[in-house]
Amino acid sequence: MAKKIVVARPFLAREEDNEGNTPMQLAVIWNKLDVVKILLEYDRSLGYLMSSKDNFPLLISAAYRGNVEVAKEILNYCPDAPIWKPDGWTILHEAVRSHQEEFVDYILKSSRLHEAIINMRGEDGQTALHIAVLNADPKMVRDLLAHKATNLTIANSKGNLPGDILAGNTEHAKTLNWNELLMTISKASHTNLAFISNQDAKQTLTEKSIEKIESLTQTYTNSTSLVAILIATITFAAAFTLPGGYNNDSGLPIMARKVAFKIFLISDTLAMCSSLVVAFMCILARWEDLRFLLYYRYITKKLMWFAYMAAIVAFASGLYTVVAPRIMWLAVLIFIMSSGLPFLTKLLGEWPLMKLRLRLGCDYQSKLLEMV
Repeated sequence: MAKKIVVARPFLAREEDNEGNTPMQLAVIWNKLDVVKILLEYDRSLGYLMSSKDNFPLLISAAYRGNVEVAKEILNYCPDAPIWKPDGWTILHEAVRSHQEEFVDYILKSSRLHEAIINMRGEDGQTALHIAVLNADPKMVRDLLAHKATNLTIANSKGNLPGDILAGNTEHAKTLNWNELLMTISKASHTNLAFISNQDAKQTLTEKSIEKIESLTQTYTNSTSLVAILIATITFAAAFTLPGGYNNDSGLPIMARKVAFKIFLISDTLAMCSSLVVAFMCILARWEDLRFLLYYRYITKKLMWFAYMAAIVAFASGLYTVVAPRIMWLAVLIFIMSSGLPFLTKLLGEWPLMKLRLRLGCDYQSKLLEMV
């Protein structure tokens, strides 16, 4: 259909709609590869069209949508098609700003493309690396820094390097992305940017924590007390519904002589006591004291982990006591599975941090993520 129309009425191929888009522009935006190919076969000059409204080249529109195949088709017919706007905004800027990782990867793998634009300055003098930092996109930054042609010393119109932009944006200093960006850029630039920025960010976060101390304390006490009371309730109930039951004649626990039963009693008691300590610490919470909040968070975290592990041991040993006399393999399996639960919880809960440590290795040095 497109071929018939363009042959019958060729002037329509350059006609713009109310928003300044030509049929070619719309085909690129909507990723209509077959239409793009038909139009270019009919008239290769269509690949050089730019929107009269905002001077958008076709390839920038493709970068905005991440349409790699369309971009390849345009460059196949028009190798010198425009890849930047008059103000210096390039297809790499657009792809980075739009988080189009596949398109960025395509540009960086094409020496013809990335060599010309990887350090080009666009709006406000920003390079693609500036944009990636502003977007707090660690993967984009890593991909750009992986190329030797990337220049970290190019400043924008305000005189800021990519690292300066990050260091000045300490509001997000507790996020994984901010910390990863900081350490990645610090490593690439061979500077002490991470240390300086960490000190500034720590000061900023401390000031903000003091301002919000009451709400922070309430948040921590509410969440920890809820979990602590839950564990205390479960372990308290378990103490009076002992595994194996009671002897009808003597009223004593049937499994009282079993080692696993004794482990159950000890671990259940420890879990209940430690969780009760946490619950009652909430009553002592001082709502306007940052030092107390830091102490409270540190202690309760340790105690809750201890209570959690003790409760798991109580559960495993209790089932082992009942099941082992008849089905030993099942009792052992239950005990092993239960014992691994705390490690699984730790792994799942801290997996993003662990991945960051593994990726950065010895360059991982930020403690901001552990701050209040």
